[in-house]
Amino acid sequence: MTGVLSGFAVIAVVIGVGYVLGRRGTLGTQGAEVLTRLAFTVAGPALLFTTLARADLSVLFSARLLVTALSTAAVSGVFVAVGVLRRWGVGRTTIGALCSGYVNSGNLGIPIAAYVLGDASLVAPVLLFQVVLVTPVALTVLDLSGTGEKGTVWRRLLTPLRNPIAVGSLSGVVVSAAGGHVPGPLLSPLTLIGNMSVPAALLAFGMSLHGSSVPGRGRDRKPVLLSVALKSLGQPAVAWALARCVFGLHGAPLLAVVVTSALPAAQNLFTYASRYRVAEALARESILLSTAVSVPVLVGVAAVLG
Repeated sequence: MTGVLSGFAVIAVVIGVGYVLGRRGTLGTQGAEVLTRLAFTVAGPALLFTTLARADLSVLFSARLLVTALSTAAVSGVFVAVGVLRRWGVGRTTIGALCSGYVNSGNLGIPIAAYVLGDASLVAPVLLFQVVLVTPVALTVLDLSGTGEKGTVWRRLLTPLRNPIAVGSLSGVVVSAAGGHVPGPLLSPLTLIGNMSVPAALLAFGMSLHGSSVPGRGRDRKPVLLSVALKSLGQPAVAWALARCVFGLHGAPLLAVVVTSALPAAQNLFTYASRYRVAEALARESILLSTAVSVPVLVGVAAVLG
């Protein structure tokens, strides 16, 4: 219980500081955009590289990863299907699908895994799955949909290699898979730069809240409510069903996959939406509402399965 509340408290404080900065205009009219660019093009890739370069990739091959992958695909697939039927557009549907299944495995998942599950490394399979597979695929879709640059077929095929987030993730995986060691003089500055990623994204998110409408009441009301329902209720329910009935998980492993699936949508999704200038309100409102709803959900999961 304490881990859930403390993890949310840290995030709330940083977002609150961002809101105050936005309200006072301390960083100017372009402050949020600059922080977003910093997180997307520099700090985020550095964080992902240093994290994955030292990660144990063997955790990818486990029943827990399969539960995570299947539950993510299930809820994201539902949003995509609805988005196609409602003609919400590729960019909007992609961001909504991410908000439906892409969990906050970093700045919220790690402390909650440490305090609730007793082992911060239990969130590693989710983190690796998202940054190695989900993020490059989703950002490539945004690039190829016309939100990003256009060009020749060959240029489009190389799209993932021009995306900073994808490059940082894949480079870290290559280093880890090859058993390489990043020299200290190179790792230290990259780690220092990467440490800016989470606070920059949270501050930018908080600044964006100033002057915004009440979540779930604007033109994106339906996709926002759908993504929040899928993220906060649908994904943990699917994860529990798969883990318990298909993979036969019990006890601590079952608790781990359900808790990680019940985490809210990640703040870096707003960074992606802002970077591509698509569905920014949808991302912002979905993250905010799913974060609020996930508090009682996580407490309930910990009480019932813990």
